Amino acid sequence: MKEFAGLTDEEVELLRRTGRLSIDVADKMIENVIGTFELPYAVAVNFLINGRDYMVPMVIEEPSVVAAASNAAKWCREGGGITSIASEQIMVSQIQLVKVPSPHTAVIKILERKKEILDVANSTNELLVKLGGGAKDVEVKVLDSPVGKMVVVNLVVDVRDAMGANIVNTMAEAVAPIVEEASGGRALLRIVTNLADRRLVRAWTRVPKDVIGGEEVVEGIVYAWAFAAADPYRAVTHNKGIMNGVIAVALATGQDTRALEAGAHAYAARRGRYEPLSTWEMDPSGDLIGYVELPIAVGTVGGSIKSNPMTRLSLKILGVKTAKELAEVMGAVGLAQNLAALRALATEGIQRGHMKLHARQLALAAGARADEVDKVAEEVVKSGVITLEKAQEVLQNIRSRK
Repeated sequence: MKEFAGLTDEEVELLRRTGRLSIDVADKMIENVIGTFELPYAVAVNFLINGRDYMVPMVIEEPSVVAAASNAAKWCREGGGITSIASEQIMVSQIQLVKVPSPHTAVIKILERKKEILDVANSTNELLVKLGGGAKDVEVKVLDSPVGKMVVVNLVVDVRDAMGANIVNTMAEAVAPIVEEASGGRALLRIVTNLADRRLVRAWTRVPKDVIGGEEVVEGIVYAWAFAAADPYRAVTHNKGIMNGVIAVALATGQDTRALEAGAHAYAARRGRYEPLSTWEMDPSGDLIGYVELPIAVGTVGGSIKSNPMTRLSLKILGVKTAKELAEVMGAVGLAQNLAALRALATEGIQRGHMKLHARQLALAAGARADEVDKVAEEVVKSGVITLEKAQEVLQNIRSRK
């Protein structure tokens, strides 16, 4: 790598210098490992979720997100906190059948063997069945595709405290020969769907109007939400704010962030048009009511979670015991994050607070030492020109004055 990319000795040393995730463990987790990669690890505070206090680990590179979540959680606390309810931990794996001679007859033939299919699927994970989970149902549909009709079998599985992708994929592969035989077709894809719309989290809160600046601010937040409800261009950024919170917790706890993002955005478009995942309204007393609904498929058990010491630590800090509780926390954080962004947009604008914190990143990028960062950031913000070039100029001036 040094020869190929022309790396200096100092750059090679960066690759060799690993933190709490050792190079040996990282090398077992994925392929072609040459180092590890760190991001800031923080905790959001003030969260009262389902009547319980939480300190929430968050891993994210974007300034102001953790502070915003903590502030919003404090506003929500004044109204009784956030209620967050996760549904059953259901995942679906799909088996695609092609070249089926009689697709609609195949549906009947497959369903006639439902008990056999479930028994074979559950034989792949007896522990999951003992814990009360396992394959619970079989669904079959005929799709009109660009290459003709195909039959798709949905295997519905309660995965309990696992994220579940590996579990349901193994089950799908095990039952594929049965549905192939029953349909007379060829089983092609056997894979989980990340549109986990049977694994939803619904979180809601009431924020007293006086806590966030009065009825005018409440009204502004509702108007900001309505903009997202009316325009997909705005809705995408609205939902990005929700996912700021969800994904930061997901990274800290070792979850599949790509699956979470894909599922959430697909759910936002479930009615054929991209829409906001949250809803905000003013109640008759002028207080703010917020609600979010999205699929959150996460786990508290599994190899990738247990192998990284930092994900284990995050789960301990959170104090969560089940995947359901973790999903409820993540939904609540997403709602709070959304609230913080909407309030900023509806009042002073998003950049004012954000750029103050961003100035510290610029100071670091300019080469400021730890004892110089705050001084550089302060002068950059005062100048009103928040750029890397300005940070470099300010740093040079500070050093020349010493």
